[in-house]
Amino acid sequence: MLGAGAIGCLFASYLQRAGCTVTLLHRPGTPERTLRLELADTTTTLQLQQATVADCAPIEHLLITTKAYDVREALRSAQQKLQPDAPVVILANGMGLQEEAREDFPTLPVYCATTTQGAHRVDAGRIRHAGKGATFVGGAGTVLPPPWFAPWKMGVEDCHWDADIDSALWHKLAINCAINPLTAVHGCVNGELAEQPGLAAQVAGLCREISQVSYAAGYTATAQRIAQTAMDVIRATASNQSSMLQDVEAGRQTEINYITGYLLKVADAHGIPAPMNAALYAKVNSLGN
Repeated sequence: MLGAGAIGCLFASYLQRAGCTVTLLHRPGTPERTLRLELADTTTTLQLQQATVADCAPIEHLLITTKAYDVREALRSAQQKLQPDAPVVILANGMGLQEEAREDFPTLPVYCATTTQGAHRVDAGRIRHAGKGATFVGGAGTVLPPPWFAPWKMGVEDCHWDADIDSALWHKLAINCAINPLTAVHGCVNGELAEQPGLAAQVAGLCREISQVSYAAGYTATAQRIAQTAMDVIRATASNQSSMLQDVEAGRQTEINYITGYLLKVADAHGIPAPMNAALYAKVNSLGN
């Protein structure tokens, strides 16, 4: 697997528990380290095989859990070791990643996943599981789960094959568009978007635009409930800092191009104006994205 963030390590532990041999691939010069995963009241030490891409065995399955803007380069870095029919699963924020992968590797079987599992890094060697959630995996045009999905179903709690994975990805993207950029621009935790009337009004305006784009793109279920769902998520995660806010505060690149940027591409393709989302997109990019 490529990507040793909190979610990546969490899923590595799940797949290892299901009997998979998991190798964490890292950049040359990166020191190997023991990872401790805190699950509920227990702490588990993860003994993962670690290697550079250049030194690893041929890759039969690849899970990518990097930041969205690193996915393309991560896949390219592994191409020499990938078996011709090796399934690649991309578990990252945003959309457009599968299209990029297929543009670079037209014959490679590429799938996407999305999860509401929560995890965060406590320090360099400690990962804390912050909350249970559901995981959906699928690929365009793939109705039935392929054989490689069996360990996912066995090891990952509440994990499902989704024949319409694009709808699941779009729904998560829509929620992220309504929440993450606003928190990044205003430097606030999620709950303030509901508590402050001015911010709540901006959420409502963003959701109206997101709903119109969703209708045009054929994501009717998201279009119908995005305003309520966004507020439900805001209240349920009131004390959380969005990943985009964390990136801005740390001076890191954000994933805005694969979240609001992707929404704006779809809006433009359908001739739907989305000025509030466009303004937020520009503002986040001005913060040093």
